[in-house]
Amino acid sequence: MTAAKIPGQSTCIFCHALAGPHPDPLVVYRGRVSFVIANKFPYNNGHLMVVPDRHVPRLADLGPEELVEFIQLTQLAERVLTGVYDPHGLNLGLNLGKAAGAGVLDHLHMHVVPRWSGDTNFMSVVGETRVLPEELPVTVGRLRDAFAAAARA
Repeated sequence: MTAAKIPGQSTCIFCHALAGPHPDPLVVYRGRVSFVIANKFPYNNGHLMVVPDRHVPRLADLGPEELVEFIQLTQLAERVLTGVYDPHGLNLGLNLGKAAGAGVLDHLHMHVVPRWSGDTNFMSVVGETRVLPEELPVTVGRLRDAFAAAARA
């Protein structure tokens, strides 16, 4: 299986996030066979992605252990985001294939996006710009601490 090609990169962004001795600074939690990473271009504060370590394109390709942890980390992300941001709702989603809107075609990932009533604003619609009240490094720090606390509980 080949890694997803990203312009300017020779490897999949998710595989690259775990490569080398230090994980990507956006990784907020590591499980045994999956991890949670903050979206570099978030739709809202706290936009996370749950990703299996193994480079597979479809949910159907996960083995039993991978599938269980993938869903458990999605559940943990839901609890953490609810505790940290108190959203009015959450979008959970898989985009499998280009026609479904997948930005990374060959490495499965679950989006977990906190939502608030009225969070769509004119900047996103008219200006194609997202306005976030919190900088990404602050979000990552808050979520990394919350995941660590939740995992201990």
